[in-house]
Amino acid sequence: MFRFEDPWLLFLLALIPLMLFYEWKKIGSSQIRFSSLMVLKQLKIPSSLGIRKSLVFLRIIAVALFVLALARPQSGIKSTEISTEGIDIMLCLDTSGSMKALDFEDKGKRVTRLKVVKKVVGEFIRGRKNDRIGMVVFGEEAFTQCPQTLDYGVLLSLLDSVEIGMAGDSTSIGSAIGICTKRLKDLKSKSKVVILLTDGRSNSGILNPITAADIAKTYNIKIYTIGAGTEGEAPFLVDSFFGKQYVYQKVDLDEKSLKEIAKKTGGKYFRATNTEALKNIYEQIDKMERTEVKIKEYMEYDELFIYFILPGLFFLLIEIILSNTRFGKIP
Repeated sequence: MFRFEDPWLLFLLALIPLMLFYEWKKIGSSQIRFSSLMVLKQLKIPSSLGIRKSLVFLRIIAVALFVLALARPQSGIKSTEISTEGIDIMLCLDTSGSMKALDFEDKGKRVTRLKVVKKVVGEFIRGRKNDRIGMVVFGEEAFTQCPQTLDYGVLLSLLDSVEIGMAGDSTSIGSAIGICTKRLKDLKSKSKVVILLTDGRSNSGILNPITAADIAKTYNIKIYTIGAGTEGEAPFLVDSFFGKQYVYQKVDLDEKSLKEIAKKTGGKYFRATNTEALKNIYEQIDKMERTEVKIKEYMEYDELFIYFILPGLFFLLIEIILSNTRFGKIP
């Protein structure tokens, strides 16, 4: 980077036009009296006369260089120090059989809840920076699909491989919270967060969801809970004697437990009844849980005035020497 420490001194460059005007007036006012010009007209104009007229430009160049030196030109290197205090996040996704429900839409087509969840969660992951993110999937059982990582490419790849029923068809919310807690409890970070999404009621596992939330609270783990699915009945595509048919089943979402889990741990409960609502929920959580980034900038400058003073002295010296020779005298 290049700059002038005292740029206001550059206004002194305005003296240069005044110097030119002064020299022009000086030449115009110079007079020598002769009785007759006939003899002078016969004299040959020496080549030194042209050099004599150019001496003023040497002085002007020297003055310009001195002004630039006074403004203290500097070159510098800019260095930036970025310090972040990251957040550890566990994405906890329900893959039970009820996630087959076709009550969400993607581009105007009916799709399963899990397909939309994977798409929205993928966008959430891509929008994060400097945070370690892991993923737990649960159904009848719960297991770690991906441990905390900064390699979001690997995480997204493992998200793509998530399938309905991969952890069983039942729902074990307590076990899922327990696995997330185990992953987060010993980590030292600004904030430890679980984003738990489910569309049902905990009906499997030996750990009660509320008890699991109490354990998470002791480790300062915040849990955001999301209840996914329409209210009332949801359509499922099933095989029948007459081929594939839509069958509607009542939604069994335990909102009371999800609200209590979020409240106990300092999180928040959300309800997503459609694709757009689910996107908005993850966007809200993304805004609420942001990594603090501190940026400090350092500048190191080297003084460059010597590169202007030396040439200026050189031009001034040349002008003085030439002015005291035949180039500065009348022939």
